[in-house]
Amino acid sequence: MSVFKTLSILSLSLLLITCDKEDSSTDFTEEHLFTTGIEGPAVDANRNLFAVNFQKEGTIGIVTAEGKASLFMNLPNGSIGNGIRFDKEGNMFIADYVNHNVLLVPKGSKEVSVYAHHPDLNQPNDLAIAPNGTLYASDPNWAASTGKLWKVSDEGFELMEAEMGTTNGIEVSPDGKLLYVNESVQRNIWVYDIDDNGDLHDKRQFFQFKDFGMDGMRCDNQGNLYVCRYDAGKVVVFSPEGKVIREIVLKGKKPTNIAFGGKDWMQCFVTMQGRGCFETFMATNPGRDH
Repeated sequence: MSVFKTLSILSLSLLLITCDKEDSSTDFTEEHLFTTGIEGPAVDANRNLFAVNFQKEGTIGIVTAEGKASLFMNLPNGSIGNGIRFDKEGNMFIADYVNHNVLLVPKGSKEVSVYAHHPDLNQPNDLAIAPNGTLYASDPNWAASTGKLWKVSDEGFELMEAEMGTTNGIEVSPDGKLLYVNESVQRNIWVYDIDDNGDLHDKRQFFQFKDFGMDGMRCDNQGNLYVCRYDAGKVVVFSPEGKVIREIVLKGKKPTNIAFGGKDWMQCFVTMQGRGCFETFMATNPGRDH
């Protein structure tokens, strides 16, 4: 074998090793510090990482930059959280699927109030927040494999669409003009145009998977969409045009949601059902909120 061929094979091997390392995750927290219901990762302006169900249901956990997790707060009135989002002022919004609420925790406080309530919800699940502060909530009915989609404000829940599949992951594009919603059982990702009033128009299919489920989604600042593939053990990254541009292989098989944080807002944190922990990997661009 020639020296050139030997060097070419070595170079290819190093490239494959590098790609494999780049496109796989590592553990960020210890296993089982959170329950199997770990969900709703969100990062505040101080780069603190939050998720629901630390050690027991009905709690919010906080994780430092070093991966040290502790109790942030207990939710009142039997509430159990799912999605968490922060607005630009640092206020925390929590989807409370037990009591059909979106809860509000003001910046610098641990006082919980009901921001919006609607008795007809199945269960508010994931939340998305537009650049102008408008909230959207997915609302799956897992038993019936159906779901709804809502716009949320301090005036309450406003139904955007009623006859959907199992609505789950939800996200707004960086420019605030598009809303992405996925249906876990049907394996569809839909995209809507958002008008100046925050209402939705021109629904069309963004992508459909042939296998496995989907859960949480987040955009980076270039509009690429990061999708958690539940049971596949992957995060799949789409370009704004709907092309798969990257796949990250996770250690666990059941990713539930994803958030951007870290020093440059380029570190992804993934909540892992079953393992009760966070896994992490580096993104190509910062998250869309930063």
